[in-house]
Amino acid sequence: MSIKAVIFDLDGTITQPYFDFDVIREEMGLDRNSGPVLESMEKMSPQQRRDAEQILHFHEERAVTESRLNPGAQKTLSALREAGIHIGILTRNKRSNALAIAQKHGLKFDAIVDREDGPVKPDAFGVLRICRQFDVEPGETLVVGDYLFDILSAKAAGAIAVLLANHDRAAEFSEYADFTIENVGQILQIIEEKNSSNTK
Repeated sequence: MSIKAVIFDLDGTITQPYFDFDVIREEMGLDRNSGPVLESMEKMSPQQRRDAEQILHFHEERAVTESRLNPGAQKTLSALREAGIHIGILTRNKRSNALAIAQKHGLKFDAIVDREDGPVKPDAFGVLRICRQFDVEPGETLVVGDYLFDILSAKAAGAIAVLLANHDRAAEFSEYADFTIENVGQILQIIEEKNSSNTK
């Protein structure tokens, strides 16, 4: 099948890695080994959760302000748009922050699914929802991200999982990915190879 859509993670994939989740957990009163922040927040009392949401909001706002695009991100999105390939964002962040990133850096996303839309990654929900919006099959879709949850959400949905290996934990996650890349722009080669093999 030809590639008709690419779904990107936002933080660490479109933008350079910024969040220090150990610091965020510490400020929330969580143990450093307590696991993903959003899942930990679900177990909190209502007051604890409100406090934790304020802490997370502060860090997310600062991440937008300080954000810098990953090398090749802008050029890659432009090339996808020129090729008529849909561009989606699937993030555990908030939609407003994804839109703020787009505005700040002059980007355009065709669809955004955030943490308030439904079950978050690693659930397949977001990938499947974006595929429905684009009217494409998961098998015609690349999911690109820098973390294990990105890869697992792709595999759960039946999409093609691409790991951006731009950090020291990437080797732990690469065995789950269909492709591993070191620069976002390398997805263009994957798309070209897949699409040309389908025209032979």
